[in-house]
Amino acid sequence: MPGGLIRKAISVRGVVQGVGFRPFVYRLAHEYGLTGWVLNHSGGVEIEVEGSAAALAAFVRDLEGKAPPLARVEGIEITDVPPVGSTTFEIRHSVAEEGRYQLISPDIATCPDCLRELLDPADRRYRYPFTNCTNCGPRFTIIADIPYDRPLTTMRDFVMCPQCQAEYDDPLDRRFHAQPNACPACGPHVWLVPSPQLETLKPKADDVIAQAARLLQAGAIVAIKGLGGFHLACDATDEAAVRTLRERKKRPAKPLAVMMATLEEVKQHCWVSEEEERLLTSPQCPIVLLQWRPESNISRLVAPRNNYLGVMLPYTPLHHILLRDVGRPLVMTSGNLSEEPIARDNDEALRRLAHLADYFLLHNRDIYARYDDSVWFVPYVSRFTFHPSSSNLKPGTLEPETALSQPIRRSRGYAPFPTKLPFKVRQILACGAELKNTFCVTRDEYAFLSQHIGDMENLETLEHFETTIELYKRLFRIEPEIIAYDMHPEYLATKYAKSQVSNLQSSVPIQHHHAHIAGCLADNGWSPDDGPVIGVAWDGTGYGTDGRIWGGEFLVADYRGFRRAGHLEYLPMPGGEAAIRAPYRLAIGYLYALTGRVPSLPSLDIGEAERRIIQQQVDRGINCPQTSAGGRLFDAVSALLGVRQRITYEAQAAVELEMAAQIPNLQSPISNGYPFGIEESEEGIVIRL
Repeated sequence: MPGGLIRKAISVRGVVQGVGFRPFVYRLAHEYGLTGWVLNHSGGVEIEVEGSAAALAAFVRDLEGKAPPLARVEGIEITDVPPVGSTTFEIRHSVAEEGRYQLISPDIATCPDCLRELLDPADRRYRYPFTNCTNCGPRFTIIADIPYDRPLTTMRDFVMCPQCQAEYDDPLDRRFHAQPNACPACGPHVWLVPSPQLETLKPKADDVIAQAARLLQAGAIVAIKGLGGFHLACDATDEAAVRTLRERKKRPAKPLAVMMATLEEVKQHCWVSEEEERLLTSPQCPIVLLQWRPESNISRLVAPRNNYLGVMLPYTPLHHILLRDVGRPLVMTSGNLSEEPIARDNDEALRRLAHLADYFLLHNRDIYARYDDSVWFVPYVSRFTFHPSSSNLKPGTLEPETALSQPIRRSRGYAPFPTKLPFKVRQILACGAELKNTFCVTRDEYAFLSQHIGDMENLETLEHFETTIELYKRLFRIEPEIIAYDMHPEYLATKYAKSQVSNLQSSVPIQHHHAHIAGCLADNGWSPDDGPVIGVAWDGTGYGTDGRIWGGEFLVADYRGFRRAGHLEYLPMPGGEAAIRAPYRLAIGYLYALTGRVPSLPSLDIGEAERRIIQQQVDRGINCPQTSAGGRLFDAVSALLGVRQRITYEAQAAVELEMAAQIPNLQSPISNGYPFGIEESEEGIVIRL
């Protein structure tokens, strides 16, 4: 052993590529006077390091304890190897290894260092919309395969200039091996074009982002290419612009997201709690649902009949420049027609969005994976008894008790980072449900949940679903042995699953609400040996084991199976799917089934002929499936109260019922509940309404 030196081989697993981990290791080795090397491979990061026992112990301790902020170390394996007497520490080229996989970083919002450069007139990257480093920028959306190196990304065609190459090659620079590294001299660029369909003026060739800002100020709708696809943007304070966008997008009422330049601007329009601020300013930078201030000048058409705004801060340099130039909040909604996938490529956007946008702000950095914005909220435990807009307390001076932040849509900034399971599993593809689809693939102890796919109701979304499954299989080296699918026979995801089953695979139908409960168990690290739980699953639709529509379920369940212990009583859905789109049909059906008559109510002002048809459907069971769904109960109550008779987006009646139910002040709390009965049956407990 030369001079009492020892040498160790260290293998690190986790999100350790594209996050500055190798330069961190390089600096750490120099700090402790160690020699050896570090490299990326298809399974993570490999290190060999040589030095004194004390220095090696400190190095190993700091390897996880002081890792870069975006790194997530999932495991470290250390073995002793013979010393070789190395005299330097070097960063070696990446090595591809057959069959091995690694965790991949999601895309990350612009870091403070890059933002300072972006806004500094003296910096060479001043107003450059593709500024990034190892601490921020695109990751998942530009990766074609692993290991994460520039030739395997959509930056492969951009040859770095000498200055960028020097940064890329310097282990002490924060852009060392930042694969999307670029500058105005060598990187992607943006340009502005008019819609090929609408009659608009041709833009000039000067600062196109400033031009886009002026167009937005004048009321134009601009399609903007971002990280994972296109947004449709307009001035959120211009009611005419918002109305035009809604009409073109065929989205009459569903809330639209808003982007604002700074946290200070957000606080002018919304109340922001400490936890909501943490979410807004996090590296993931999701849309956060915030309570809307009544004095805000954002058009109420942005979120009609809603007390909340979906707000996000800029998360790319392009957004930072544009929002500062435009000087007002912008609607930033997915670049698509309602229920279609987000547009990704320039030619695709010009074709699909030509009738929606007046102008297109395009760029030439290709997007490999479509990637919608994530949506989160912070649920207030006392939401229905505390409302800062009308209490005697000064808003923002007293925080109500809060629960943990909850995702509504998990996509940009979060996927494809996996959920770590409390057990190991085989390689499985779980295809998901029909609405708000995501799929999941598993390997070892990881469940890789996809980004938001959307409602599986058209060919375009099915193609997006299939393409993204193939991407996940390739990135994580997964060949499913089992395919799991929802029991509903008519779901597109179910039909896809059945079409994929080969002789080498087995398929497993999963009851919808059992999947909900199992998902909660995994989220909370529940071990299979911890036993069953009582799970409550309320939603709008789930195919039951009895062939009827479930959705108000009390299950005793674990990962392996479940027993239906109780449920809401079955009630009619006159017209089937038509009753979901027209909740007044549910209200009439429920009233008639429960009371034997339909009283004359102002909220149910429909023709006598339609009323008779609905009653006949209930009497004869014609196109009138039975449902136990809690979501349908909310719809019926919403219609009975005159809140919402017909819907234009999923769950609209229930959402508006929730908004209407919020208490206006602390002096009139709800003290009485609604009566219900509990009846024992052979199937378990039935809750009678």
